Formats: sequence, structure tokens, C-alpha cells
Amino acid sequence: MDNLEKEFTKAVRDHKDTIYMACYMFSKDSAEVEDLYQEVLINLWTSFPSFEGRSSLKTWIWRVSLNTCVSYDRKRRHKVEAVPLKMDIDLYKDGDAETRQIKMLHDKINRLELLDRAIILLWLESMSYEEIGAIVGISVKNVSIRLFRIKEKLKNMSNE
Repeated sequence: MDNLEKEFTKAVRDHKDTIYMACYMFSKDSAEVEDLYQEVLINLWTSFPSFEGRSSLKTWIWRVSLNTCVSYDRKRRHKVEAVPLKMDIDLYKDGDAETRQIKMLHDKINRLELLDRAIILLWLESMSYEEIGAIVGISVKNVSIRLFRIKEKLKNMSNE
């Protein structure tokens, strides 16, 4: 294994939760999350040699992950919807209160527009406004304004 492969493997290992979180927030089923995760890894690998370090590795990985998920979501909207096979198991269904609250939050976030979804996800990851702005390409002031509006939207959403 050459040096580049070792660095890439370490980066993925150190930030796999970040990649997974981005993928999870843009999908509703586990198979699609896995597809997104693989797509992000491919994009990270192909662009890893050109990473110049102008931002932190974590910021760069977030940006690639979110851009990949947004692109995937746009492509998916243009495809004909496939009819899923019914299974007797629901991996997202669990009975405890914490899991139900996480599921409700996930459902509400998925009803937001793509950029709003990305911003709230990064905020939930305790990223600074500066980091969020760098990842999504907006000013710190715009991050602050959008987060306020996103939180209001989430508060006003019904629990359908």
C-alpha cells in the first residue's frame, strides 16, 4: 500500500461517522444509505490527490459528502420511481422513546430543502458557523440567518 492509500484509509477511518451521517440524512432506507456511502468514498478517492489542505480535512470531507448526496438526490428525482420489495423487517423501526424522537427529527429534516438539510445537519454535528459556511459556500451571517429560519420551520412542522 503506497503513502496516498494509507493517508486515504486513515482519513476515511477517522471520518466514517461524518460520511455516514451525511448519507443517512439524505436517505430513507438502508440500501440507499449504503449506495450513497460508496458514492462518497469514490468521490473522495478520486479527488483525494488534489486536496490541498486549504481547509481542514473534516471540512473537506463534509463538503464532498454533502455535494455527493445533493447530486445523488437530484439524479434520483429525475428517475422513474421503482417499487420496493416488501420485507418483514424494518431496520429503522425501534420501540424506545429515544429512537422514536430521532426518527421524528429525521423525518422533519428530510422535509426541508437540500441546502437547509445540509446546514441543520452540520449544526447538529456541533460545527461552528464558520465551518458550516465554508462547507456549504455561504457567509457566516447567512448561516446564522438560515439556521434561525430552519429551526423555526422544524418547530412549526406537525408530527405526521
